Amino acid sequence: MARKAKTTKKRLRPATELVHGGTLRSQYGETSESIFLTQGFIYDSAESAAARFAGEEAGFIYSRFSNPTVSMFEERMRLLEGAEAARSTATGMAAVTAALLCQLKAGDHVVAARALFGSCRYVVEDLLPRYGIGSTLVDGTDLSQWRKAVKPATKAFFLESPTNPTLEVIDIAAVAEIAHKAKARLIVDNVFSTPLLQRPLELGADIVVYSATKHIDGQGRCLGGVILSDRKFVDDHLHTFLRQTGPSLSPFNAWVLLKGLETLDVRVERQVANAAKLADHLADKKKIKRLIYPGRPDHPQADVIKRQMTGGSNLIAFEVTGGRTGAFKVANAFKIIRISNNLGDAKSLVTHPSTTTHQRLSEKARREQGITQGLLRISVGLEDPRDLAEDLDQALATLG
Repeated sequence: MARKAKTTKKRLRPATELVHGGTLRSQYGETSESIFLTQGFIYDSAESAAARFAGEEAGFIYSRFSNPTVSMFEERMRLLEGAEAARSTATGMAAVTAALLCQLKAGDHVVAARALFGSCRYVVEDLLPRYGIGSTLVDGTDLSQWRKAVKPATKAFFLESPTNPTLEVIDIAAVAEIAHKAKARLIVDNVFSTPLLQRPLELGADIVVYSATKHIDGQGRCLGGVILSDRKFVDDHLHTFLRQTGPSLSPFNAWVLLKGLETLDVRVERQVANAAKLADHLADKKKIKRLIYPGRPDHPQADVIKRQMTGGSNLIAFEVTGGRTGAFKVANAFKIIRISNNLGDAKSLVTHPSTTTHQRLSEKARREQGITQGLLRISVGLEDPRDLAEDLDQALATLG
């Protein structure tokens, strides 16, 4: 029978929670969290099984519903985020989809920022309408558009900030106020900033989602997602939806993500510091037409960033001369930075959004988001920033 680690009422700081939060130890007193690779669980009696299924007895039933290793990951994320409850999913997109569908029905309406990851745009624009759920896309930085988009049937607002890939930063507190006035819930995809750089729940958001595949794992190993909110939302909407539809996180992946959380603080700190140096290094390069980095004073939403974020980002977006041909030439010339559509990794990665993460969008939709053919997005890793700067310089030199 698993037993909880010794706990204290004192609220620990994030770096400590990332190492110790939510740990469950078995009777063997293991140091590292255990992996419970099991589908089901044994009951002492038929009466005990009946009581667990009826919710009258605490304990695990089936790993599609809950699992000790998965529960440790959820509890650690809950403590880190400062949420009342957390539920994990198999992927980040499963988290986004579940956070929306679990609370919506035919006839409801969603307002979302148009600057979204391509798969999120698919869920909002294509998937929800199939079930009779309407949606309106707005410029997330324009508060008047959020207000105008509200309808009597509006039940949810959805945004990501900073956005993928152009790193717009949306005023979460202001959007939350508009959502609550409309009696709607605000869902924030916080993956680009991590819970260490931005706290959406403290800014008024009702639900926060993450692709744990990104910074939380941080080393390109596995998939995962997590949804965080208050206890009432999880109990009334999310718990049954996840239990019955089954987008379950693997216990093994949960264990990998727990290991990733232990180093999240030091990794993000180093990645953001590296990204800030590289952004400054790129700022005066003539072959770069546009540079976007949330930590620089020339960012379009620099004032919002000061209010709601404690740091910049490990993501940099920049547009090179020569359009798609120029962008491909630079990406292909990198020797350290590797081409991949992932982000938040220990390794620095580059992607060309208009032909990868946002390729399914129309050219008009990409233009509206500022995703040009010459735009590249770099996720800065843990390498020495001097080596990365030299790699960027030699790649840009190929543009002639």
